[in-house]
This record gives sequence, structure tokens and C-alpha cells, in this order.
Amino acid sequence: MKIQTRLTLWYSALLLASLVIMAGVMHYELKEQQDILRKHTAPPDPPWEEVGEVILFSALPTAALLLVGGWFILRRTLAPVSTLTRAAERIHAGNLAEQLQGSGNDDELDRLTRVFNDMTRRLHDSFESIREFTLHASHELRTPLTVMHAELETALRDDSVAALPRERLTSLLDEVQRLTQIVDGLTFLTKADAGMLRFTREPVQLDELVREGYADAQILGETKKLKVELKECASIAIKGDRHRLRQLLLILTDNAIKYNHDSGTVVLGLHAKNGSALISVANTGAGISPEIAGRVFDRFFRGDPSHSQTVEGSGLGLSIAQGIVEAHGGEIRIASEPQRLTTVTVELPVNGS
Repeated sequence: MKIQTRLTLWYSALLLASLVIMAGVMHYELKEQQDILRKHTAPPDPPWEEVGEVILFSALPTAALLLVGGWFILRRTLAPVSTLTRAAERIHAGNLAEQLQGSGNDDELDRLTRVFNDMTRRLHDSFESIREFTLHASHELRTPLTVMHAELETALRDDSVAALPRERLTSLLDEVQRLTQIVDGLTFLTKADAGMLRFTREPVQLDELVREGYADAQILGETKKLKVELKECASIAIKGDRHRLRQLLLILTDNAIKYNHDSGTVVLGLHAKNGSALISVANTGAGISPEIAGRVFDRFFRGDPSHSQTVEGSGLGLSIAQGIVEAHGGEIRIASEPQRLTTVTVELPVNGS
């Protein structure tokens, strides 16, 4: 039954009940007046008193019934809409397989539910096709890239190669390595989307990893004469994948160095707060404008195109970092004051399993 028809029937029944109540009250009043006139024991009430009694005992209860009944009808009618809205809010790119439940009334909302379920099913199939294509393409690309990498390294080790060809071979090797990093990044993200990544869960001393990241940053920052500081490094252990957490810190420190001014500063820190471990990596530099702050974790997003031309990278680093953090049940966020300081904060549960 359609919602329009159901509302019409319910409200018609409510109006009928109101008319019955009004008729009953008026019948009682008229009968009382007839009894008074018949007995002549008391003069009839003035007209305004009769009108007041009709309003008091008939119109007000009827209005109250209409108000309460109308609210109940609308609440009951719109309840499936609220349920449908809450269910739709739970659906996202990684949860497209969830299907919304209809009310079984075969009304407009049920038809909307079926259309929505069909749409999410098609989107789910499309995402699965894209993931399969990316995985297969990454797998197929890895082999020739590995072969090219090995052949270029072999050629560079050949002392008979002249200086100019050697320079070209070095450039080709750099590009092959960059392509390999992109393929590896796409493979990681695609497997993360599909829930195919396997993370180990073992005790990891975060302070050791942060100190290693601090040492790496000092080496990487030498070319730009950066000042690298480790302000705080509390002794904190969590359960996680050491290799992936090491990769996370390398991504963050590498970004802090690449997107920095010459003679700038990089500051690392680790402390505990409310049962969580907070890792911070801050750097001076151009920063992130508010217009693009919400897109920094998007894949292949490089920020300001004019600045990105001078910085090597594929735009996958922060997406991979976010995937690693979320796999450990944590959260990553960025706060930036353009031209002053940009801070990446990673919050990881200390008691995560």
C-alpha cells in the first residue's frame, strides 16, 4: 500500500473518531438542555455559556486528539525513513555489500530500498572489478620491472660502459625504481581495500622505531641542511606489525623532508596520552592550505601542482600511511599553518591486539 493511501486512511479514521466524539458531546449537551427546559427547575444557560461548554468539552478534546493522533501517524509513517537513513549512513566504499532491509509494506520506501540495494550492488561489483584489475596489472607489471631493474644494474656494473650511456642507464634505473614503488603502493592499497592484507601482531617498541626514524631523517635531511630534532620519546610498546610501522615512519619523515624549506626544521616526538601512543612528525615549509587539507590522504593527490613538480613522489605515501594506521586501529591527522608548521599526528592504541 502506498504511503499516500496509508496516510489518507489513517487520517480519515482519526477524523471520523473526532467527529464521533464531537457528536457524542453535543448530544449530551442538547439532552441536558432539554431536561432543564422540561423540568423548568432552572432557567436555561445563556448562549455564550453553551458555546463555551461546546468548546470546552468538544472542540478542545477534538483538537487534542487530532494533534496527538497526527503526531503519532506522522511518526509511525516516517519511522521507516529514519531507519533507512541510518542504514544508508553505515554504507561506504568498503561496506557496499550490506543490503538495506525493507518494511515489507510494498510502498514507495520499499521500492526506494530495492533501487538503493541494486545501486550499491552494482557499485560493489564495479569496485571489485577495479580491484581485481589493479591487482592483476600490478602483478603483471612487477615481473618486467624486476627484470629491467636487474639488467640495468648489471649494465651499470660493466666497466666498459662509457660515461654518457652510464648516465642514461642511471636515469632509467631511477625511473624503473619509481615505477616499482608505484606498483608496490597500488598493490598495497588494493589489497587493503579488499581486506587481503595480513598484519602480524607482536610486541613492538615504538620508541625504538621513532629513534630509527630520527636517525634516517638526519641522514635524508643533510642535502637540504635541515635541523632534525627528537623532542620527546617515551618508552611505549604496542602490538603491531613492526615492518609496516617502520614503513609508516619512513613515509612521514620522508614527506617532512621533501616538503620543507632549505635549512628548515623537522621535529619528531612520541608520548602517551589516554591509553594511546601519539607519534608526531612536524616540519617547516609551505604547509597545506585549508582548501586542500581534506584531500591530502587521497590517492595520487600531490597538493599544489607548481610545487609538486619539484618534489619527487607518486602521491600514494599518505594513503599508504593511513592504511597502515587504520589497520592498527589508530587514527592519523594533519594540522597545518601555511608557511609556518605542519604536524602529522598518529594515534595508536597501546593495548591493541
